[in-house]
Amino acid sequence: MTQRSRSGPGHGYFGPYAGSVLLHLAVFALFGIGWLTWKRATPPMPQQLAIEAVVVDPAEVPGLRTSRREPQPEPRPEPKPAAELPPPPAPVRDDSKERQRAEARQRAEDARKAEAERKAATERAAEAERKAAAEREALAEKRAADARRRLDEARKRAEREADLRRSLEAEERARAASGAGAHWRDLIRAKIMGEWRRPPTARAGIECVVQVTQVPGGEVVAARILSCNGDAAVRQSIELAVMNASPLPPPPDPALFERNLQVVFKPNE
Repeated sequence: MTQRSRSGPGHGYFGPYAGSVLLHLAVFALFGIGWLTWKRATPPMPQQLAIEAVVVDPAEVPGLRTSRREPQPEPRPEPKPAAELPPPPAPVRDDSKERQRAEARQRAEDARKAEAERKAATERAAEAERKAAAEREALAEKRAADARRRLDEARKRAEREADLRRSLEAEERARAASGAGAHWRDLIRAKIMGEWRRPPTARAGIECVVQVTQVPGGEVVAARILSCNGDAAVRQSIELAVMNASPLPPPPDPALFERNLQVVFKPNE
């Protein structure tokens, strides 16, 4: 309490500022002393003098010998033994380029595999299509063969039925014609017998087959003995009887008409 009252109220407030001012003054003083010391230690810059010179050719100066030294080649360093040579630096591998090449090879391999798979898939699809087409063609051919077989069987069955009908009709006509034809031939034979004049040389048991050629209407145009057991007079008498029997009796059915008839001539019956 006694000291604070002696110093007064202003002494405690301005104390720190006074110390700071003194510190800055000391720093500026040290800076000035250092600059003066450096200034004295730096030598002065040399003064440049102006010199006038004339270029003279040494050959024009009498008595002046000039010697020109040939440039000497620089000595080459002697090669060091192989044992003293440092080892060559190891090549620096560029992993990025190697990786890029590996990736490019992998992409090319993947592309080749993809192309091979695509070609294989295409070939499998083409093979499947060929097999399907072959199966469709075989099925169509089988159906066509079955249709042709059925048509052929139907045609053959129709032909058999037609042949059977024709056979039945022919048999019926033959039976009808056999009786009508036989009766017609009997009428022709009777008319020829009515025109025959027995020659004196005719003997019993005469049997001759004569071919009679006629035209529609019964007119006889020719008569020829095919076989006969009589003599020439008998044969001639039979041919003359056939010609005199013209016209011959007409058949009961025009379908029975025959242009050439073979008549068996037996006068003893």
